[in-house]
Amino acid sequence: MTIYKQELRSQKIPIIVWSLSIGLLIAVCMLMYPEMKSQMEDVNEMFSSMGNFTQAFGMDQLNFGTLIGYYAIEGGNILGIGGAFFAAIIGISALLKEEKDRTAEFLLTHPVSRIRIVFEKLLSVFSVILILNVIVFVLSIGSIFMIREEFGWKEILIFHLAYLLMQFEIAGICFGISSFLRKGGLGIGIGIASMFYFLNIVANITEDAKVLKYITPFGYTEGSDLINDVNIKTEYLIPGMILMLSGILIAFIYYRKKDIDS
Repeated sequence: MTIYKQELRSQKIPIIVWSLSIGLLIAVCMLMYPEMKSQMEDVNEMFSSMGNFTQAFGMDQLNFGTLIGYYAIEGGNILGIGGAFFAAIIGISALLKEEKDRTAEFLLTHPVSRIRIVFEKLLSVFSVILILNVIVFVLSIGSIFMIREEFGWKEILIFHLAYLLMQFEIAGICFGISSFLRKGGLGIGIGIASMFYFLNIVANITEDAKVLKYITPFGYTEGSDLINDVNIKTEYLIPGMILMLSGILIAFIYYRKKDIDS
């Protein structure tokens, strides 16, 4: 597992920066909740009159005045965007890194198959994402304990599990695309994550575009669905997992026969 360990070491700084950035932002929002709680009724009325904007972010189906509703909206936006971008960047750079940094010749001269290289890099991508989510979860829950507010463990766990799966899906899709690239793919990864995010907004606003929820991983991370149903919608999750596995399978197939520049 030498490649796996090396990949984890190389991602140490990004993990720290991204996890603390996302986790502390959520923590700050939660620490502000006691001061804002008395004003939440007015905030709910304001949001309810904002039409399509309210629907776009699912705020018409959540009570912003409750801790869990507030957490789903504020934490969901931060973890959704930040986590998606992080997963896309990690996934898209995994297999093109060796060609970009001119280290492919050194790696491929070792007695290790390309299948093993892909497997260990994929494992490192998922491990890095898991580490980030554990840190974010600890910081988020810690901030809730600090403000001494009651919350439902099941709702919180389902919420974070959905976002973890969303990041895995985006990383898997970008991992597959990474096998085709030879130079920087940072823009491609961020572009894919952004596209998925806005597809979900369009699906929330327009009833005719609901089919887009079967494409975007943000379809099964709607805070209103997760909190109200305390469940992840499998009709959106299953197509997402199929897309993720397809990206991973493509990476294994293509990278095995790829002509790699050293």
